[in-house]
Amino acid sequence: MTDPTALPDPAARELYLAILREGGWIRSADVPEEHAETVQALVGLGLLKPYASSGSLSAIDPRAVTARISAGLRAAGTRLLVQAEEVPDLFDDLTTAYDSAPRRHGHTGGTQIVEGFDNIRHRVSQLAEEFRSEALALHPGGARPADAADDIVEHARRYLEAGGSLRTIYEVGARYDGPTVRTAARLTDVGCRIRLLPVPFRQLMIFDRAVAVIPAAPDNSSAGFVEDPTVVDFLVRDFETHWQQAERVNWRALAEGSGDSGTRDQVGRLLARGLTQRSIAARLNLSERTVAGHIARLRELHDAETLFQLGWQMRGERR
Repeated sequence: MTDPTALPDPAARELYLAILREGGWIRSADVPEEHAETVQALVGLGLLKPYASSGSLSAIDPRAVTARISAGLRAAGTRLLVQAEEVPDLFDDLTTAYDSAPRRHGHTGGTQIVEGFDNIRHRVSQLAEEFRSEALALHPGGARPADAADDIVEHARRYLEAGGSLRTIYEVGARYDGPTVRTAARLTDVGCRIRLLPVPFRQLMIFDRAVAVIPAAPDNSSAGFVEDPTVVDFLVRDFETHWQQAERVNWRALAEGSGDSGTRDQVGRLLARGLTQRSIAARLNLSERTVAGHIARLRELHDAETLFQLGWQMRGERR
């Protein structure tokens, strides 16, 4: 277990500075074998964050590390109090280097444009460390990347344990993807809040209502990091509107196969009897949006192109 009061040795400092000079991140495969132990030391200290899904390592702002080390030193007792007060100074050269390190992006007014998926991931990682109170996210599309599930859950757990809150909105298609449902269940187990919205929306992340991340290219290969307070406030209000419209989901029950299957069967039976979507919603005390989601799933299961065809097929099954 890493000593909570440990400081980087000269080799660790030099490697950290070298990574900053390369833009702030490196691929794990590019680390020479003789530096593997030093890399692990930096990871243990919290100065590097590993991403198993992409095989990369991102340099983290030393300020986050100084806060943790300072707390550890104070807990050790009064005999370490003087050393605890000196910790920020001990990291001063790293912090100065971090702030002056070359960034792989350009500037457009109050927005930083970051190019490339790895650079975007690196910058988002930095924001998650620098802004620890609240993260809001809109994730369009259906399935989430299954190979990154462990990374996603572990980073969310650490963020929440540090006192932050996480709210995320998925499109309704996420409900029907098994790996996504299981990942969402794990995330809600650690304290995340995740809802579904049945209307199209664009990708968005907001940290501490201070910095927003928005797409800057159709394929999301570049992103804008917005710090203009007026724009960020507008995006926050837009997110909150979506959040109020979004549907709550019991992800754990859904992952275990007991979530919506009973309700979906009820919707199917009423549909087979000829009831309309609105009538079914009133009968089951559900929103029309929720009923529409169940009907969409039934159409997939029965390969029905139209609502009429679905009702006809289900009436045939119940004869």
